[in-house]
Amino acid sequence: MIAIDIIAVENEVADNMYQRSELDYLIYNDPIGYADLVLNGNPEIYLKTVTECKPLD
Repeated sequence: MIAIDIIAVENEVADNMYQRSELDYLIYNDPIGYADLVLNGNPEIYLKTVTECKPLD
């Protein structure tokens, strides 16, 4: 059994609320995909690819 400290992962790789939201989505809707991303992938590159932060003007 493997335990992943989700808060530590978010603090390390998520720079804004959109990236944190994407990680939360994966945690609840695709936990196996989340675990695979954290253990085998590069979460920083994934988050930069799937999220876009647009500042309010």
